[in-house]
Amino acid sequence: QVQLVESGGGLVQVGGSLRLSCAASGRTYSLYGTGWFRQVPGKERELVAAVTWRWGRTSYADSVNGRFTISRDKAKNTVYLQMNSLKFEDTAVYYCAAGTRANEYDDWGQGTQVTVSS
Repeated sequence: QVQLVESGGGLVQVGGSLRLSCAASGRTYSLYGTGWFRQVPGKERELVAAVTWRWGRTSYADSVNGRFTISRDKAKNTVYLQMNSLKFEDTAVYYCAAGTRANEYDDWGQGTQVTVSS
């Protein structure tokens, strides 16, 4: 029902910043919210941040709270993840996901690699 395309991943140094974008298309009028997940090989997928589509209410994982900011631009059908003060442990494939109900994610992007090094 919703197609998602991530962009903005790449290589960044410890302490640096990166901004991820997720372009949504399709039945965006049905969206409740969008979330950013990340996954490392051998580790469970983790919800990093989420934002409700209508009101822009946000929530964050403790590991990124204060460093990452999620936002959405309804006019552009795009959600962003601004990542600051990046750490080694932030290295992962980041996925954008969307759902029509709270805490449910039905549609997923292809993922974008974020690598933090020094």
